[in-house]
Amino acid sequence: MIVLCLLSCASQAPAWNDKTHLAICKAAGFDMWYNCAGPDIAKIKAGNIESYNHWFNNTAEVEITPQMVLDQIERYNKRNKILDPEGHLLGAIIASLREYEKDRRSGKYAQYHLVYCAHYIGDLSMPLHNIAYDDFNEDHHQANDGIVGDTILKEPEKITGRMYPITLSKKDFEADLAREIARIANLSRKLGYKLREEKRDMTKQEAYVQLGHSTSLLRAVLQHYNHGSNQAVGY
Repeated sequence: MIVLCLLSCASQAPAWNDKTHLAICKAAGFDMWYNCAGPDIAKIKAGNIESYNHWFNNTAEVEITPQMVLDQIERYNKRNKILDPEGHLLGAIIASLREYEKDRRSGKYAQYHLVYCAHYIGDLSMPLHNIAYDDFNEDHHQANDGIVGDTILKEPEKITGRMYPITLSKKDFEADLAREIARIANLSRKLGYKLREEKRDMTKQEAYVQLGHSTSLLRAVLQHYNHGSNQAVGY
């Protein structure tokens, strides 16, 4: 019962606040940046069907591998507190792109799938969405969500100055993407452990570095699909 209670609480916890998600997408050059808070709004009605896509509570505290990312794909838009108690953020990134590709090939309007993907990539750099949802996580989650939210849309250089090139090949796109997702997830969880050990919130400087990881990966994904700008923007 305690575990289920924690999971219920975890499903209600956002990652970064709305303006921070918008800032990530805008800095990456995503032309639909203004929609990037939408997946959190969707949780009001979609509930755990959507919320499980937003976090991976790595309770075993294990190193994330690309194979772990790929193994989560089939759990996209599903919830099962028994078989999938930790969520599946890592796989949701690739799964949402598969949905984008499927709808695009069939001639449907597919861009909203990119919005979901962009939001999940933003969640990937939030340290407390990559570690166990324990007492520390619950107590500090809201403060860390909004650590830079009041100012980040007015300070794009805080993100763009921390971006870097990421290569996602056309031939091995999903494999390369899984590798990068695992890399950023590991950086995020290690920072989460540090915050927990030191019993503190992120500093703004730590948050900017994390946002740089998400924005760099999102830009690489957008470039793969020739969607949005090919360069980060200073807005």
